[in-house]
Amino acid sequence: MKLLEDRILKEAKALSDEVLLVDMFLNHQVDCELMYEIGGEFSRLFARDGISRVVTIEASGIAPAAMCALIMKKPLVILKKQPSLVLKNGILQTEVFSFTKQKSYMLTLKPEFIAQGDRVLLIDDFLANGEAALGAARLIEQAGGTVAGVGAVICKSFMPGLRRLKDMGFHVEALASIKRMGAGEIVFED
Repeated sequence: MKLLEDRILKEAKALSDEVLLVDMFLNHQVDCELMYEIGGEFSRLFARDGISRVVTIEASGIAPAAMCALIMKKPLVILKKQPSLVLKNGILQTEVFSFTKQKSYMLTLKPEFIAQGDRVLLIDDFLANGEAALGAARLIEQAGGTVAGVGAVICKSFMPGLRRLKDMGFHVEALASIKRMGAGEIVFED
């Protein structure tokens, strides 16, 4: 998606060869018009997958996933990372290792928000190692749904996540796929 790639080149900062800072438009300050365009692109890419529900993981995936759900006219379910007093009984959980935070957390879903037979579109901000997507897929499947697609706003294609998910049979689409990056350099896949 050229619009997204242009924003990354203009405003993002490669903090290392593995960490990209996009807090000026995606996850600290959010450009809602850009998120709407991203949601529209995901809606187009997954239009033939029979999506009945959109799912994301808090917090950075919420804006693009909400716009996608709005455009697709489907409910949005947000998987929780943080413990909560109201998320105690009847929940599904799985442990996920966060590449960005370099620690594990318990991903949580109230199963009543995924119906038996739901075809779920999972939207996330980044795809690196694929841990978050695989953890979300485990919860969705335990609740009776099927992951019909995985959409990543930004994919670090030099890391194993994209290949891993595709090898497992998931329909994966990334709007900006980075081949390599480093100080002052961000190179996209062709």
